[in-house]
Amino acid sequence: MALAPTEEIEAAERIEFANSHENNFATIWQESLFDVLSLLPQGLRKRLSHLALDGTSASVLACNAALEPLHAPLLYNDSRATAEAELIRQAAGPDHTAASTTSGLAKVLWLQAQPNLDATRFFLNQADWLTAQLSGRPGLSDYHNALKMGFDVETRRWPTWLGQLTRLDRLPQVVAPGSDIGPIGHDQARRLGINGDCLVRAGTTDSIAAFLAAGVNRPGKAVTSLGTTLVLKLLSEKRVEAGRYGVYSHWFGKLWLAGGASNAGGSVLRQFFDDAELAALSAEIDPQAGSGLDYYPLPRPGERFPVDDPALPPRLEPRPESQRQFLHGLLEGLANIEALGYARLAELGATPLSHVVSAGGGARNTTYGKIRQRRLKVPVTTAPQQEAAFGSARLALHGTRLFHLQSQA
Repeated sequence: MALAPTEEIEAAERIEFANSHENNFATIWQESLFDVLSLLPQGLRKRLSHLALDGTSASVLACNAALEPLHAPLLYNDSRATAEAELIRQAAGPDHTAASTTSGLAKVLWLQAQPNLDATRFFLNQADWLTAQLSGRPGLSDYHNALKMGFDVETRRWPTWLGQLTRLDRLPQVVAPGSDIGPIGHDQARRLGINGDCLVRAGTTDSIAAFLAAGVNRPGKAVTSLGTTLVLKLLSEKRVEAGRYGVYSHWFGKLWLAGGASNAGGSVLRQFFDDAELAALSAEIDPQAGSGLDYYPLPRPGERFPVDDPALPPRLEPRPESQRQFLHGLLEGLANIEALGYARLAELGATPLSHVVSAGGGARNTTYGKIRQRRLKVPVTTAPQQEAAFGSARLALHGTRLFHLQSQA
């Protein structure tokens, strides 16, 4: 997505990831990035001045000095690193952000224990690796993506205890999101037809990009991303951290972006309904009435937030005969998880919730929005810009200044 200085969208393109074996994930990431950039109008590419990327938080890969992946990437919801998470708890304490089976650091420890990875030079997040593909400067990350790798965003350094668990020289150098990295690599500029002076800037995570796209700018206001998973981000005057609940806070200029990501979300609905069924059945639901069901709709066992339990089972029983009532129960269950999440943040000391802005595909379901507003007891509105790419484009345009602009607006 490309923005004019007025933040008007000049062009936008989309490519859906093709289904593939996990060993090909990194290749697909790179090909999709290059393909979507190539789809932008040639004239725009020739005058493109800045680029910034977002990626899924805690999707980690090991690569050599030439950025070649040495193992299939471990995706954001991969929870195999149970023993490694316990090592982190012992070293950093049970409430540390990285003390989770799905954290970036847990994945780093799991990867470094695998055979035939002696050539590893960097452990990088998805956005780090793709940004390096554009800039030709490997080994850089940003405060947002590095948080779940164990980076201390208050001291701006890797903590000393981390050196007991992994080689710090394999972890990226970390800069503020939106920092200038350097011009696009010569080969990539020529291949993609992009202005050779185009400046690549450090990126962010997908959920923070969605937050930036929504333009939320005051403590107490939040963005819920209603996509495959349920992601909550609340602008807070206080930093809150609680690993036992999957709660963490990201740097946001003079403020903090507190929140967490549940494994529940649209992926559960997709297991039972297609788009047409969701629209038709939702229209039949009375959002002001209760469903009479008590679901915790996970797609599979394991939860990250508002409680971190890799063994938590889905609760989808009893299953009523009515598909409408079943969907009502699922939507209500998702709304309950969202409400519990914001209540958890307030309990830990974050600025109390005053307004929720909705982003993602689920924001288009007005019935779901009314159920959520009834459960959250605050106004629920829809973000004017739904694409995380819009937030990344804003980051590319403004750089680090964007966080201070938003927190002072």
